[in-house]
Amino acid sequence: MTEYTIRPIRAHEWREIRALRLTALKDESAPLAFVESYEEAATQPDEFWQARAQGSSDAAGPQAGACQFVAVADNGMWVGTSVALIEKAGEQDFEGKTIERSGGHVVGVFLQPEHRGKGVIGSLLDASLDWLRQRKLTGVRLYVHADNIRARRAYEKAGFTATGESFHGSLGPEIEMARVL
Repeated sequence: MTEYTIRPIRAHEWREIRALRLTALKDESAPLAFVESYEEAATQPDEFWQARAQGSSDAAGPQAGACQFVAVADNGMWVGTSVALIEKAGEQDFEGKTIERSGGHVVGVFLQPEHRGKGVIGSLLDASLDWLRQRKLTGVRLYVHADNIRARRAYEKAGFTATGESFHGSLGPEIEMARVL
């Protein structure tokens, strides 16, 4: 049975982050899960990936606005990821709406297909939620495509429930799910 380590990424691991993101964008569910395309991500320069890694790594410090977690299998292979973001009241979210109250936002959740159904997504989400709790936030949200049933079930298992809010984005209908931290 495969064992997994869940941990924050390190700034020098930008190549691994890039490789995992490109793998995620090739997944059959990518059109329902990610706004970015494989082609867009693959053309990003090294500096883009380095900055992304630095800003969401364990080295970003206590004032970091994001933390990316990775699931590493016991053979050293990176198999999954999730990112916790801090949203601050008064700022604009990705839709251009003003954020009414500070909280967390989970994005970029991915797990390679052969590792699904083993509790790894739950562990990645737990790590993201713990990081947000450490920042004294009390709630977290995420968005999931209305047709991405597998992801919705995983989020429900992690305690997220549909809020009744939704929007029609570039991927189609997105449902907001949230939970108390």
